[in-house]
Amino acid sequence: MALLTPSAITLGVLALSCILFMSGKIRSDIVALGSLLILLLTGVLTPEEALSGFSSQVVIMMVGLFVVGAGIFRTGLAKMISGKILKVGGKNENFLFLMVMLVTSCIGAFVSNTGTVAVMMPIVMSMASSAGISASRYLMPMAFASSMGLFTLISTPPNLVIQEAITGAGMEPLGFFSFAPVGAVAVIVGVIVLFFLSRLLVKKDGDASSGKEKKRRKTAAEIVETYNLEHQSFKVSIPESSSIVGHTLRQLRIGSEYDLSVGRIIHAPQRRFSKITTEEVAGPDSRILAGDTLIMYGSRENAMRFVEEKSLGFDRIDFNAEAETVETGYAELYIIPDSHLVNHTIADCKFREHYSVNVLGIKRSGEYSVDDIKDVKMHSGDALLIQGTWKNIAALEDFNEDFVLVGQPDKRMAKVTLDAKAPVAAAIMVAMVAVMVFEIIPAVAAVLVAAVLMVLTGCLRNMEEAYSSISWSSVVLIASMIPMSVAFDKTGITDSISSFLLNGFGDVGPRGLLAIVYFSTSLVTMFLSNTATAVLFTPIAMNAAVTMGVSPYPFLFAVAVSASMCFASPFSTPPNALVMSAGEYKFGDYIKVGLPLQLIMGVVMIFVLPLIFPF
Repeated sequence: MALLTPSAITLGVLALSCILFMSGKIRSDIVALGSLLILLLTGVLTPEEALSGFSSQVVIMMVGLFVVGAGIFRTGLAKMISGKILKVGGKNENFLFLMVMLVTSCIGAFVSNTGTVAVMMPIVMSMASSAGISASRYLMPMAFASSMGLFTLISTPPNLVIQEAITGAGMEPLGFFSFAPVGAVAVIVGVIVLFFLSRLLVKKDGDASSGKEKKRRKTAAEIVETYNLEHQSFKVSIPESSSIVGHTLRQLRIGSEYDLSVGRIIHAPQRRFSKITTEEVAGPDSRILAGDTLIMYGSRENAMRFVEEKSLGFDRIDFNAEAETVETGYAELYIIPDSHLVNHTIADCKFREHYSVNVLGIKRSGEYSVDDIKDVKMHSGDALLIQGTWKNIAALEDFNEDFVLVGQPDKRMAKVTLDAKAPVAAAIMVAMVAVMVFEIIPAVAAVLVAAVLMVLTGCLRNMEEAYSSISWSSVVLIASMIPMSVAFDKTGITDSISSFLLNGFGDVGPRGLLAIVYFSTSLVTMFLSNTATAVLFTPIAMNAAVTMGVSPYPFLFAVAVSASMCFASPFSTPPNALVMSAGEYKFGDYIKVGLPLQLIMGVVMIFVLPLIFPF
């Protein structure tokens, strides 16, 4: 029992948390909350200390910024700005690359990087497609750029973490644009390094790697072909004598009994001398009529069993001729991190009932599947092939808190609309920034006022939409991890680590210690969230600097920057995971492109940070 000292319990809880975070078998917010409860129940933390994270200004500002960001995205403001600027890039591959990096980093300076990538991804894919360029070269750099835009205090949660530590220590707080010089260096380094490394992302298997032959946009038939759907798609005709005439799809239970999906129903002319057919996207209440043609998806074996048992006609689909119609077509949805769809099966999510579209296939880690997908649990970054009317497909853009819509025809993808409330959202955003810059009221108050105004002015429909825009899992994760740093300080672990750094590496000088802090933070960020890592390393960096007798500012900035600049893994940040499937990247692509960038960024920052914030 003597071994179960408060410090031993705290270190044990941290080690267990890291193992569970890395395994991914339990949700990160549950792990963090469980760790908090252990520290509370074992007496390491008092109830007040354990709940301190939920009243932290960092957490409250995160909540407000989620709502403000939702207003920016919901009104189409971010989409309009990014779409207009990216058009300047035209069809020049290199200039378009530069514009993607700059636009993404600038938008990411004011709203969440995940939301930025969700807005940018379909636009960038459309622009690349229109220019006949492989989108693979742009998507990973775009995800990285969303983390590089450290221009403002609110650009990333680690910035808020070190600001709270600075104000808590009674030091001069950072201004709204104190991070701008650091962000400028990060973007410059990122653009230069990725300009060359991004070429490694273009697959050397055809048009995409050729400078002379431009890659054309995939047709709908080709999109469907990548899912191997052309071999599992059929037309089934319904004679008058069929027993299924007059029944609804809900009554027939074709999915559960035959493992087949009905995508469209083409109704034969219902008037005697008419030649006009009508078409509808199949739904549970769709009724089968004599003379109808069903467009079905599934294995040939199951289709033939269905046809024979019900005495129906059978034919294959010519996708070159019938892949899309004026009213219906195909698109892809990419599941974003923190989506409520994650870990739920396709059947559970009831896409037909909720979104009026059919899910025909799923893509995960470069593997395509259309067989028995209704029981597949969805993961972050998965791509779903959907089919429905263009109207219903376009309506899916309103659910950008769950998925990103891509794969529509070029004109639809490139079309950018400006909602009537977008100028209002822009005014609120500008006013919030101005108030924070001139410190008229506290920063947390400015963010909360802006969040409330987004609802009152109609940029968000109601408070329910505002609440749904908040990533509560992220809020709980950070609020639960903040007390961990309190436990570190309370049990003396922070002092011990700081003393170890000074005694073991004190002779390397301030810059050497800065390098150790930077790369230690960078390493841990590959296994923990960037905010959780910043929470743990901020007091260590602060204590080490004060003990050494140098300014804490460069050390704290090292923690914030290194926690945000994690590129070597697809799972280190939500944007990295989001573009993995869309860019058809493998884990090794992040190593060969992201790891060199992460190391180069670290070396540059170790020399630049003391120039901006002297020791």
